[in-house]
Amino acid sequence: MLLDGAALTAEQVRAVARDGAAVRVHPDGVTRANAAHQAVQALGATGPVYGRTTGVGANRLVAVEYESSSGPVVLGPEGSVISREVALHPPARHDAHGLRVLRSHAGGAGPLLDPISVRAMLTVRLNQLAAGGSGVEPGLLAGLEMALNHGLTPPVHAFGGIGTGDLPALAVTALCLLGEVPWRGGTMEPVPFDPADALAFISSNAGSIGEAALACADLSELLRASTVTTALAFLACDGNSEAYEAVVHLARPHPGQQTVAARLRDLLAGQALKPARIQDPYSYRAVPQVHGPALDAVVALERTLGIELNAPAENPLVDPVGNRVLHNANFHTAYLGLSLDAMRNALYQTAALSVARLSLLLEPAFTGLPPFLAAGPPGSSGLMILEYVAHSALGALRLNATPTALATAVVSRGVEEHAPFSSQAARNSLDAVASYRVVLAAELVAAVRALRMRGTPPVDGPLADAYAYAAERLSGRLDDRPLDQDVEDAAALLPALAAY
Repeated sequence: MLLDGAALTAEQVRAVARDGAAVRVHPDGVTRANAAHQAVQALGATGPVYGRTTGVGANRLVAVEYESSSGPVVLGPEGSVISREVALHPPARHDAHGLRVLRSHAGGAGPLLDPISVRAMLTVRLNQLAAGGSGVEPGLLAGLEMALNHGLTPPVHAFGGIGTGDLPALAVTALCLLGEVPWRGGTMEPVPFDPADALAFISSNAGSIGEAALACADLSELLRASTVTTALAFLACDGNSEAYEAVVHLARPHPGQQTVAARLRDLLAGQALKPARIQDPYSYRAVPQVHGPALDAVVALERTLGIELNAPAENPLVDPVGNRVLHNANFHTAYLGLSLDAMRNALYQTAALSVARLSLLLEPAFTGLPPFLAAGPPGSSGLMILEYVAHSALGALRLNATPTALATAVVSRGVEEHAPFSSQAARNSLDAVASYRVVLAAELVAAVRALRMRGTPPVDGPLADAYAYAAERLSGRLDDRPLDQDVEDAAALLPALAAY
């Protein structure tokens, strides 16, 4: 996969992170990175550059590029030297400061992240560097490319980012490149790394953005599969398709609502529909109105990620064309955090409707079948436990849906007095998607079983193909038995169902 710093998508991040797709940096990305590197080296020799010639955070006014007889030089608001001591001479290298930044910031804690999430981070950071605003030397791009293609990941811990830079995760990545910290999954030769590039390399939210991209790609797929699963459940409960007619949704034309209704009409076209009620419960009647907002939220998240994945959002930003270094706050990820919060809230509503449909599938009044779709002696439990499983997953999703934007933090001696906690929003989103996958899998197991017991599979068209695909791969046993494998098998079918 060619990373050019301009066109990376969430699906492509997932392809590299989860499927192991190989990466290569576009030559234009290397050229941009080199131009920024040359510019910042020249600018750093003539004026202050945050993190390169100064300390970081509350130490931003402490110069590190000069040594004096009585300690560090202190800079004034405009970068002028305001200490009493006169700077004597510039040292030959700035290794000590850059290495201190990396070592001191590689302080994550908690469990190690799974390699998929870390590979997503590396993919995003490599693409960002190819956008050419960081000023790091181009050799670092080659190092990240090599690590990804050799299946290596740094030991990244879960806790450390608060939405203003995934500093611990990227600092330990830099130490792996330097050879100070071992990679997970193998070894590679240390990468030449000018420690003066330390802050420029770690000034990124690549970890949060990577996890958000994984969640977005997965959820987009699951929402497409959910419409197919809903249509199967609808047939098993003799639903009334009047609620999906085009004139209804033209009267209230939200984009997602119209898309879901149109998809349901396509799936149900040609089926032998025999509505059992003048109007259905909300779990069928309101599918477009509830699934639609989730679809719109994912579209909004995709739009946000389209910018974040390809943005040179470092602080400071190197502008080689204007020959400037611009100190800024593009590292603040309020857009991402708020988009993720909105997506999880919409997803909870969609999942709650799926759980309600599952309950109706287990109810004889809606299917004409025995309670819980049981087929054994009187008192058999059938799929009874799946209601509990689905509600358990829904409960977890409810917790994950809590808006992270309600939190904030004041750190670094009050200099950095706001944080969006988008790192937590991304992690919560991945967890929420996993919970939704369980909910949807339970509904699919019940819908296929109900149609099988009724002997009324869909006829013709994509819905018939989807049913045949699922029924062939899900167990046809109707006796009381453990159902964990059924749910796991159904979850594995969802990506394929999304394509019908």
